[in-house]
Amino acid sequence: MIDVNSCVFCAIVAGDAPSVTVLETDRVKAFLDIRPISRGHVLVIPKTHSADLDALEPDLGSAVFEAGQRISRALRRSDLRTDGANLVVNDGKAAFQTVFHTHLHVVPRWAGDKLRFAAGFVTRRSREPEATAAAIRVGLERLAAEQR
Repeated sequence: MIDVNSCVFCAIVAGDAPSVTVLETDRVKAFLDIRPISRGHVLVIPKTHSADLDALEPDLGSAVFEAGQRISRALRRSDLRTDGANLVVNDGKAAFQTVFHTHLHVVPRWAGDKLRFAAGFVTRRSREPEATAAAIRVGLERLAAEQR
């Protein structure tokens, strides 16, 4: 478990670490990524610490995504004139999460840009889709049982 006192995103929320804020509500804060993938790359975080999606309260996750969608829409209308955005959550070390405070990346995209982190998504094919869906449904049933 990450110590909240050593979490850089908690320090940003507390005002103890610098950030360039683009949006703030009572529940979330959005600021420019210090290592942007593209110009205007924003991180949206819950103000309450949660290390990963498993620890994130669903209503707070909704607030994070709502802010991400709002920023994505604003980017299209901004002087950056984006054509779209990738909204990405890296959930856990295996998914390349490096700061263990849940966060949503809003990565601006332009038609013809050279960003390739989604390369291969279009040509992939699912293996054993019915078995995979069944396994996920079992997980959903187990999650529902935990919440009773």
